Amino acid sequence: MPMEEAIRKITSMPAHREHLDGRGLINVGFYADITVSDPAAIIDEATYQDPNKLSKGVDCVLVNGQVEFEHGALTGVKAGRALRGQGWTGR
Repeated sequence: MPMEEAIRKITSMPAHREHLDGRGLINVGFYADITVSDPAAIIDEATYQDPNKLSKGVDCVLVNGQVEFEHGALTGVKAGRALRGQGWTGR
């Protein structure tokens, strides 16, 4: 699968399907949820024995415009919030 299609399938497609306005694309007025990575270096290192092991190849992650992960470590910033799609009933 081409990289562009893979990115669409994990960003704009689910945001559109779940009616998450302002998410899934890089656009003026949208939430800045951005991952900076090297596609050639991405590798999942988690195992069943160590499921929390971080992937390699991810340089930086911004959530709502704030850097939450950089240089292989969490920054301590917690800018995320639970996303509630149209099926949310509040229970």
